[in-house]
Amino acid sequence: MGALTPLKSTIRVVEWDELPPQAREIPEGFDPLAEGVLMAHQAAWLAIKAGIKVCPKGRRTGITFCQALDDTITAGSRKSAGGDNIYYIGDTKEKGLEFVGYCAKFARVIAEAQGQGVSGIEEFLFDDQDDKGYSRHINAYRIRFASGYQIVALSSRPANIRGLQGKVRIDEAAFHADVQGVLDAATALLIWGGEIVIISSHNGKGNPFNQLIKDIEAGRYGEKSDAVVFAVTFDQAVENGLYERVCLMKGWTPTPTGKEEWYKRIRAAYGPRKAAMREELDAIPRDSGGVSIPGVWIERAMKEERPVLRATLDDDFVRRPDSERRSWADDFIKRSIAPLLVALDPSLEHVAGMDFARHRHFSVITPLTIQHNLDRKAPFVVELNNVPNRQQEQIWWAVLRGLPRFAGAAMDATGPGQQMAEYTADEFAADFGRDCIHQIDLSRKWYGAWMPKMITCFEDDNYDLPRDASLEQDLRTVEEIDGIPMVARVERKDFKDPDLVRHGDFAISLALAEYAALNKMPPAYFVPLTAPRQASRMVRGF
Repeated sequence: MGALTPLKSTIRVVEWDELPPQAREIPEGFDPLAEGVLMAHQAAWLAIKAGIKVCPKGRRTGITFCQALDDTITAGSRKSAGGDNIYYIGDTKEKGLEFVGYCAKFARVIAEAQGQGVSGIEEFLFDDQDDKGYSRHINAYRIRFASGYQIVALSSRPANIRGLQGKVRIDEAAFHADVQGVLDAATALLIWGGEIVIISSHNGKGNPFNQLIKDIEAGRYGEKSDAVVFAVTFDQAVENGLYERVCLMKGWTPTPTGKEEWYKRIRAAYGPRKAAMREELDAIPRDSGGVSIPGVWIERAMKEERPVLRATLDDDFVRRPDSERRSWADDFIKRSIAPLLVALDPSLEHVAGMDFARHRHFSVITPLTIQHNLDRKAPFVVELNNVPNRQQEQIWWAVLRGLPRFAGAAMDATGPGQQMAEYTADEFAADFGRDCIHQIDLSRKWYGAWMPKMITCFEDDNYDLPRDASLEQDLRTVEEIDGIPMVARVERKDFKDPDLVRHGDFAISLALAEYAALNKMPPAYFVPLTAPRQASRMVRGF
């Protein structure tokens, strides 16, 4: 496995526009070999020579970026000059593609300077076999150099990681599904003279990544241990020129005033979540257990792009005549939602969840199709921002009426959502019984009882969700607070930037939909639909 041999007929070349924005935004003409291209903390990190290098860091401080540069030089060098294979293991597939994108950009310049050849980015599958003989196919990206070495970015931790021969980079280690497992397996590489680099922002004091740091700093690896911890905070990076590097990449003109506003905006984005800010920017782990849903689970659940319908209205919309507002909602339903409802499988049960908001955050509607194997598929998601209550009601009721074999829904009945939840229960009581709409008080008690059930569905790969960056961001806000997985409270008034209003809204709506799925109505309430077009008749006005 040392060479990660691809399976036959699985190699394809990755196009540049497929890379994540962070890699594509490196400007043309950027010279990674130029004098002073690295900030002081980046140069200090690369200067450390050790078998195990651990970097607890603030987010986006440039450590992974400079590691990619150093690794590109390593893979492009002959064995006599310290050349070796590089294996990158991130917590998500996108992270791996971002890393190899950095390397591809650097490799073009370096290979040209050295007169050597270098391949494009190749995507391939290889057969990964564990100690018990069980195998699975793992997605990987690689760049091959004329030196004979390669840089390989893996989409997940291989079971046979001990068989890798080269230098291993584990990025965002604290967010891997099996943090301790990947750390234990990687340390075995030292037997063959390998090198392990572990980079991550923190994910709670109790995370194995933080424990590894404490063990190294306490000398528990022994006097002759070849392990080093090097912490980098956001403020250190700013002092070393991070703002100026951001301006270079974005094409901005750096100014003292711009730097001050940029710095304050980033700090202010955390609102009252001071513990999260200290953890993500200052590399100080919080007391809570950290993020509850590993990124690899979220990525696995988001199986394909699917409609995420978004409607954002200005403050003047509510002043328009009632007939005009109703007409807008009817048109939104007819054009955007009704075709999706008609396409649903009439033989399968459907439930839904709604997290309500009026002025702060988003109202999110998440329908779920209960598959024959009991997996849950979200055929689409609806997000409403600054939409009046009556129009939210129109849209929500249209979705519920259009769901084939409707088996129940759950709504956020906390605070301002209580009135709509009561009205919705009244509206559907005659057809399905008042209990078809579960009115949920989003309390710590409810989170403690039901959020773990949603997390278990992620762990067991029971979800099929739309692939969407904003939905992913919401799911990452679920964190353990005093032992309970939940979305921490935060208000829009706490943000200086009024655009920063997302805060776990999709995660809450999905948890509510899961509650509805586990508390379905008895079969006697089901209204059978014999043809897909019958679903459209349940949408008022069509």
